[in-house]
Amino acid sequence: MINRVILVGRLTKDPELRKTQSGASVVSYTIAVNRRVQTPGQPDADFINCVAWNKTADLMAQYLHKGSLIGVEGRIQTRSYDNQQGQRVYVTEVITDSVQFLEPKNAGSQNTGYQQNSGYGYQAPQQPSYSQPVDDSFSSTFDSSDTLDIASDDLPF
Repeated sequence: MINRVILVGRLTKDPELRKTQSGASVVSYTIAVNRRVQTPGQPDADFINCVAWNKTADLMAQYLHKGSLIGVEGRIQTRSYDNQQGQRVYVTEVITDSVQFLEPKNAGSQNTGYQQNSGYGYQAPQQPSYSQPVDDSFSSTFDSSDTLDIASDDLPF
């Protein structure tokens, strides 16, 4: 079966690093992902709960902050626990396999050049376009009207 998730969005708060009793690093975070189509009366974004472990958690806590634009790849996992009132609580979250930092390191409160694109996420700033020089040294010497004289015995099939 396939269980893969790829998300691009912004952190809703600063990642807070915690350690388990065995010493493993863990960060629980929420990523806001803009919806492609905005419906009146509905939220503009979905807020997806995620968990990162070990080195990924350490790097997130060290380099990311509220509002950071990130790409997340992982899998969906559901777990349950009993709360203090004795009720069973089910939690669905994305277990992070990898994180891509999609903004420069110093993009904190500065203008990053990313602009919101009317509900279609974030669009990178325009890059200059370059054209490759044309090299005619390998151009065909045959015109479209020329035919090749190949015997059927010369064909491998």
